[in-house]
Amino acid sequence: MSADADAPVVVIGAGPTGSAAALLLAGYGVPVLVLDRWPTVYPRPRAVHLDDEAHRILGRLGVAGEFAAISRPALGLRLVDRDLRVLAEFQRSTAIGRHGFPEANMFDQPELEALLRARLTGHPQITFRGRTEVTGVAQDAGGVRVGYTATDTGATGSCRARYVLGCDGAGSLVRESIGSRMRDFGFDQRWLVIDVETGADLGQWEGVHQVCDPGRAATYMRVGRTRYRWEFRLLPGETARDYRDPARLLPLLAPWTAGVPAEELKFVRLAEYTFRAQVADRWRDRRVFLLGDAAHLTPPFIGQGMGAGLRDAANLSWKLASVLSGALAGRDLDTYEAERKPHVRTMIRFAKLVGTAMTEGGETGTLLRRVIAPRLHRLPGLSARVLDSRTPALSRTSLVVRSPLGRGLPGTLCPNAVLPDGRRFDDAALGRFAIVTGVEPSAAQRAEVERRRGLVVIAEPGDELHRWLRRGRTTAALVRPDGTVLRTARTPAPLCAALPDLSRAAFPAAPGKTC
Repeated sequence: MSADADAPVVVIGAGPTGSAAALLLAGYGVPVLVLDRWPTVYPRPRAVHLDDEAHRILGRLGVAGEFAAISRPALGLRLVDRDLRVLAEFQRSTAIGRHGFPEANMFDQPELEALLRARLTGHPQITFRGRTEVTGVAQDAGGVRVGYTATDTGATGSCRARYVLGCDGAGSLVRESIGSRMRDFGFDQRWLVIDVETGADLGQWEGVHQVCDPGRAATYMRVGRTRYRWEFRLLPGETARDYRDPARLLPLLAPWTAGVPAEELKFVRLAEYTFRAQVADRWRDRRVFLLGDAAHLTPPFIGQGMGAGLRDAANLSWKLASVLSGALAGRDLDTYEAERKPHVRTMIRFAKLVGTAMTEGGETGTLLRRVIAPRLHRLPGLSARVLDSRTPALSRTSLVVRSPLGRGLPGTLCPNAVLPDGRRFDDAALGRFAIVTGVEPSAAQRAEVERRRGLVVIAEPGDELHRWLRRGRTTAALVRPDGTVLRTARTPAPLCAALPDLSRAAFPAAPGKTC
């Protein structure tokens, strides 16, 4: 295997995070080389949930419609005791949310990865090399040298890149190459994960069931039309191997599958996972970045594992494309870790809190849940908070101009609102900077925004964007290509001045369309 042609960006790992980063960069006209150890999509199911923020990112990748066809909106969360008696129920509407998609979506990860891989391998700006094990990542003054070995032939090769994105998972070689270390949040639980396919009707409520039992905590959910998942916390001394015997496995499922003949249950996967809460101490070393599980690991209790990786890709891709085109300075890439790491830490701590509250505490915890959970619906606004898919605002950086108190819209996402012409915001913005304003800009201001390849969106009184601006106590907002508000103002004038000039840069106006 000879050396590949040099590429501006090499992405290591073609899972959802790596595929998303490559597709977003390629949409901005950046040639990308993607290296992955597997020849095809990894066939085993893993993640099963994405919220509407992550679904919105899939829209920018051009697969939102296809994803909707293979996913199903979740109906909410039901807390049950060890006997499956309902302690509390939080019902979720399946209606379209502020981001243009259902707020919770269940799916089978290999099916999503197949959609992304088809886009990846069909994109003219992307070179995909499977069966390729990366063996080394070394930086010098001019760039990064990536060494690799073909897993089928043993042949070796290398390539150079201006930037490398490590999307190579929890055991990341890229993370090791930059001397980054995982910092532990003190959460370590071993779980048995079971994926079953059956045409039988289990007759269960269609939301997520969380068994709040410290003796044997469990989760059940319907993932697809015929696909179901169970997760059971393993007891000390137990392993997944112990449950390969149907005589031990089937009784675990019996509370949900009673009456279904064993031969009608096809076991797709039975595996042991250790749920951890960890964040890498640094996500960047000069030209090398960490994304997804290479940078952070979260317990699954709030379903944010894959979504966090997609958010990494969305945050970094437009910045990297802007630096490569000359529209932003190299130091602006520091905002990636500065924005994403606090956000991830907050989400991981919340996942850890939820997991602890639902699975720990022994018999005392069980008693407290039995007393408290049925009364939770009486707390004003709690159901809405439990089901709210909004995530925290990004931290203050040079690309998130927030007040010292952190109030207002900067760092939050602009709604993917329906515009007067029937398109949604993302369809009109197409990955560009946009000024959303309730104040009509002057002709000169409009001309300058257009010259810089930006977009002006007028928020009309009474429409969703106008209400959003009013709630944020402002009249104009500068929205970044990833949908995040950079800054706000009382008039469009200062936002026009702050808009990066893309007129002389190789920065296309349309990096993708929402399906």
